[in-house]
Amino acid sequence: MNDGIVVTALDARTNFGKLLRRVEDEGRSLVIEKRGRPRAVLLSLRDYVRLAVPEPEVLRVIGQESRQKGTTDLSGKRIDQIIKTARKAKRR
Repeated sequence: MNDGIVVTALDARTNFGKLLRRVEDEGRSLVIEKRGRPRAVLLSLRDYVRLAVPEPEVLRVIGQESRQKGTTDLSGKRIDQIIKTARKAKRR
């Protein structure tokens, strides 16, 4: 998560749509204060899922290897073709 934005509860209520877009677009968290005390946090859905269900280590490693090999941009159709070719080669 990137640096958080701190706003008052009144500002959050008044500018909720704008702040929601900012949290989503910039990947930032939003701390909501009431009477000078932090009371709540607004985060993007992606950040929430990362916190609620941490990525298993094996998936993190596979993703990292995929990015290094440049295979993260393969389409579903291309992946199906690769699997089909590998299965044919295995049967031989």
